[in-house]
Amino acid sequence: MPNMVLLSIRVTLWRRLSRILVMVLATVVARAQDQPAARPVRPPHRWVYQPAGKLPDGVTHHTFRSKAMGIDVGYCIYLPPAYDRDPAMRFPVVYWHHGGLGNELSGMRDVAPVFSRAIAAGEVPPMIIVYDNGGPAGHYDAPGPQSLGETAFITELIPEIDHTYRTIADRDHRALEGMSLGGRAATRDLFKHPELFRSAVIIGGGYAVEKKALDAGQSLENNVFLLAKHYAAHPVPPVHLLLIVGTKDYNYEGHLAFMKFLGGLGIAFEQKIVDGATHTYPAYYGTLGAFTLKFHAEQFKASAGH
Repeated sequence: MPNMVLLSIRVTLWRRLSRILVMVLATVVARAQDQPAARPVRPPHRWVYQPAGKLPDGVTHHTFRSKAMGIDVGYCIYLPPAYDRDPAMRFPVVYWHHGGLGNELSGMRDVAPVFSRAIAAGEVPPMIIVYDNGGPAGHYDAPGPQSLGETAFITELIPEIDHTYRTIADRDHRALEGMSLGGRAATRDLFKHPELFRSAVIIGGGYAVEKKALDAGQSLENNVFLLAKHYAAHPVPPVHLLLIVGTKDYNYEGHLAFMKFLGGLGIAFEQKIVDGATHTYPAYYGTLGAFTLKFHAEQFKASAGH
């Protein structure tokens, strides 16, 4: 009899323990389901990304040595067919900035074929196009010995291109173009260094991020709103700006707000709204075609007439 009682007690305790374990397990599972999925770990940024497979027509990949960082930095460059045909000819240059978390290959395979076809077809005059690597901070200088994206571009890559290739090495024949974060960087470069660049095309620039940083008092020395304001106070030499945004781009409202801000400062610019375009390279360049290069070509031509 005592054994039967003991067995009954053990069974009762086991059932209670089982219920507790089930409840604990259910709670753990429920909490786990409420947590956001873990983001995949991104590999660390590299300053040189070797291309895989054939590059678009006219595009080659190279590196230069950054003395500021003590490392090699990659870039891609498009040379028009006329570059080899006429060894005495010199060419204007467009520097193309990739978007966030990108490198010298990001977007290039979408953009370069559009540009090369337009130049080969004679839609626009021949020009050199450089696709740079903006570094881990996306074209900005950031704390750390190997995060000098702006320094590498302004003080090292541009002189390297002018020294290595047959460029027309003056600000009237040097332009910027960029999308998203690269567009913001191109805006900053234009207003911060008008002595280096005549024009810029900005596509889907994420200006709302800059406005939030301005309101929070962060990174003011490189904020495009303040740089535009400083330039407006002394607009010399004159710069030329084309702002493009798609109606389905998540940066649409912020882009429109920045246009309004520039208008309030009296800074002239051209604009194009791309109906239905989302925040991707194919969505924009598949629609725009040679439109941005035609803008640059007009600026290069206008400078030659002065």
